[in-house]
Formats: sequence, structure tokens, C-alpha cells
Amino acid sequence: MGLSNHQRDQIANLLKDQIRRKLSDYSPEPNSMPFHVRLLGRDRMALFSFIQSINTTLGASVFEQVAVIVATPHFKRAVHQYKDFNNTISENALVIIQHIVDDLRTAKIKPNKPAEATQILRVAQTGKLKKVKRPRIDLFLESYDGTEY
Repeated sequence: MGLSNHQRDQIANLLKDQIRRKLSDYSPEPNSMPFHVRLLGRDRMALFSFIQSINTTLGASVFEQVAVIVATPHFKRAVHQYKDFNNTISENALVIIQHIVDDLRTAKIKPNKPAEATQILRVAQTGKLKKVKRPRIDLFLESYDGTEY
């Protein structure tokens, strides 16, 4: 199951537009790296800075948009930078999540997504609901049967 010609054109146009925009708007950030400049030279450092800027652009905007283009034919909804979701969580779930994070940081436990999800879901509907900061989701997908990813 490859990409359709329309999807290929959309992705090609997105990449061309982003790179053209980056080339026309790029201004190197003034950073003082005298050791690097002396070791590698000013030209190489400028090239490195530009490539780093392109990588940031790809990671911050292009990859998500490409994912939407690829997913759209297969999902009811595909949205990048999604922010329309319930931003409440039970206090009990927050406590469990914090325990899991603390245990992972101190290497008391190894990551185990199914077990961690079970622990959280067991208490997800108990205790007071608390509003949390509304982050953006890089890629939100909803299947035709209503399953959200």
C-alpha cells in the first residue's frame, strides 16, 4: 500500500515550500562558539547552523504534516497540533503517574507500558477531577470506529 500520486505531490510541495521559506527567512543565530569556529572554521559553522535549523523545521512542522497526509485516507480524522481534548485527570491517576515516573527515574522499575496503563486506568475514574495544562498533541488520529490514537 504505497502513497497515491496526490499524496506524493502534497508531500513534495510541502517540502519545497518549507525549504524555500527557510532559505528566504534564515538568519543565523548569533552564538559565541570560539572553540568550534577556530577548530572547524566560520563557513563550516555557518553550514552546521543552517543544517541544524533545517532539522528543527523538519521535526517541528514537516513530519507532523506528512503524517497527516499519509494517515488521511485511512482515518476518519488526522490532525497535527491537536488541542481539542478533555484536559481533566483524576487526582488518583496523577498520584499513580507520579509514582511510576519517580520509580523509572530511580531505576526501581523498568518501563512496562501495559502494566503502567493498567495501574493508571484502574484509578482513572476515582477521586476528584483536576484540570491540567492543555498541551498540544503532535498527531491525533481517530479511526472510523471511534478509536482515538
